[in-house]
Amino acid sequence: MHALLQVRDLTVSYYLNKGRGITALRGLNFDVAPGEAVGLLGESGCGKTTLALSLLRLLHDRGRILSGSIVFRGTNLLELDEHELQKVRGAEISMVYQEPGAALNPVIRAGDQVAEVLLAHREISLRCARIEARRLLAQVGLSEESGISDAYPHQLSGGQRQRVVIAQAIACRPALVIADEPSTALDSLTQVEILTLLKSLKNELQLALLFITHDPSLLAQLVDRVLVMYAGHLIEEGAAEQVLEKPLHPYTQGLLRARPAFSSARSSRFLNAIPGSPPDPACMPPGCPFEPRCSDRMNVCRTLEPAPLRPRQSGSVACFKYAN
Repeated sequence: MHALLQVRDLTVSYYLNKGRGITALRGLNFDVAPGEAVGLLGESGCGKTTLALSLLRLLHDRGRILSGSIVFRGTNLLELDEHELQKVRGAEISMVYQEPGAALNPVIRAGDQVAEVLLAHREISLRCARIEARRLLAQVGLSEESGISDAYPHQLSGGQRQRVVIAQAIACRPALVIADEPSTALDSLTQVEILTLLKSLKNELQLALLFITHDPSLLAQLVDRVLVMYAGHLIEEGAAEQVLEKPLHPYTQGLLRARPAFSSARSSRFLNAIPGSPPDPACMPPGCPFEPRCSDRMNVCRTLEPAPLRPRQSGSVACFKYAN
């Protein structure tokens, strides 16, 4: 099966005062297949949101894509002009943002914000767009009787606002939805509801999903494959069951050990933590970026950056432990 999205050698930097550059993504390579759900896992600051914004070329003015390609349905998005990109954003690739309150316009009613997406990408009247917007809101669990369509964002709960943003994202039946930590700002019960909704919509609409999170516990029931990111690098990739149950990279292992345990046998124990801090992207050390924090480090890790290896039939890991 041909990949829906192919990312090759993607390198992104941010330029600060006096032209000083900080590299946020370093030579990323991955694919997303049609209808596939891929989880992107990593702690805060590792480059996850930069990747999401790069895919739609929505980086801040100081952000620059230095090299690589982003091929979607056979077209390199980096070669399109702004007018051509507008036809892709929202229609073929859409995004669900981490903070729905910031993603929605505070002075436009929820239903009209969904209708705006339809008006931007379809030949449709305002009346028909509003009718379709109500149907989409119902599809994400906001019934017409609830009055959500006529409400302003400040009148809605966090979960309701996120459902409105999801309705916007699926309005034009895109092939790929990028969900950037869509449940982070929500309580635990609403988190489960939003994740269940995303899984249901993915199956119902045959969407590909790139789900970005720092919490591995959210991935098991939602994604088919997991990409693990650290300090702007993709360090492990594989089937969700493999990566979440039998991780290979020391960082992934540490990340999974840091999850809270809810069994009575472990409830009194302190949480496990990965020692140290991620490297400063402005002055990355040579070698493996995880080496200063790694309990399995070797001499080679200090001087050489590991290339992806395939120690098992599927997936890859960038770690010298598996070089032999």
